[in-house]
Amino acid sequence: VLALDGKIKEVGDKIFASNGKEVDFASALESCEEAGGTLATPMNEEENKAILDIVKQYNRYAYVGIKEGEISGQFNYINGTPLNYTKWHKNEPNGKGTENCVEMYTDGSWNDKKCNLYRLTICEF
Repeated sequence: VLALDGKIKEVGDKIFASNGKEVDFASALESCEEAGGTLATPMNEEENKAILDIVKQYNRYAYVGIKEGEISGQFNYINGTPLNYTKWHKNEPNGKGTENCVEMYTDGSWNDKKCNLYRLTICEF
């Protein structure tokens, strides 16, 4: 029996789930896609809170499905569409083109971060 209590959250028509593994951004995205989903991408406050519940459960920062685009300081969803919801931490994003990925802190706010660090994998289906 799989013990998934607290590791799966359902919001609207999305399901968020974590395998508890910490990997770099590309590996996290790849493992989510191999499982038939994509990296967890908060599109509104409710979804952000559901992802945060998993982040808190593991007490680990997690990558979300947002990356810096061609223009420095401009972030998009990983499918390339512009953000319609943000939850940036105070004074973020501040990487100015050197921090191309986005992580979620344990308070639910976001920070732009380098993509090669190990963060919790949370997928959405």
